[in-house]
Amino acid sequence: VGDGTTTVVLLAGEFLKEAKPFVEDGVHPQNLIRSYRTACNLAIEKIKELAVSIEGKSLEEKKSLLAKCAATTLSSKLIGGEKEFFASMVVDAVIAIGSEDRLNMIGIKKVPGGNMRDSFLVNGVAFKKTFSYAGFEQQPKKFMNPRILLLNIELELKSEKENAEIRLSDPSQYQSIVDAEWNIIYDKLDKCVKSGAKVVLSRLAIGDLATQ
Repeated sequence: VGDGTTTVVLLAGEFLKEAKPFVEDGVHPQNLIRSYRTACNLAIEKIKELAVSIEGKSLEEKKSLLAKCAATTLSSKLIGGEKEFFASMVVDAVIAIGSEDRLNMIGIKKVPGGNMRDSFLVNGVAFKKTFSYAGFEQQPKKFMNPRILLLNIELELKSEKENAEIRLSDPSQYQSIVDAEWNIIYDKLDKCVKSGAKVVLSRLAIGDLATQ
């Protein structure tokens, strides 16, 4: 995606080419490494001198400068023709998370089909998830400022993970055990509904009973 891999390889090859005569003359490789590191530090210092600060500039000026900076990294054959489009999107994403270093808050979801300009920025949370339960077509696909319920429990009926043994003295007691299992899951679902949450997220499984 224009991340400079080709440039790095070409530069490394050129550095090695220029270093070869010194190695042949008996210069120790460590001396060459120190020289390259010194040159790197000098180059970084010069870049900092040439840097343009965006502090105190208007939002539009910041966006314009940052977009130009972002566009320089988007010159690959794949997206080079749309670098202005994606540069603007990248800048909007970075500005949305604020000045704090929280780039891990930005995620990329790949969806097959369409073209590059079908890409868009969601200023919120997006889940690449296909709903597959009966009646999902009628459910809303977008929520604005919803109450979100975060869980770390299973919302489904399933067999015990550990070995479990129940001894019954009367076959009629079996139904009471089954009813108890259903009551447990129904109690969880009732509490979810009473919370008023429009979105329920869980680290563990959410079964068909819960989604329907």
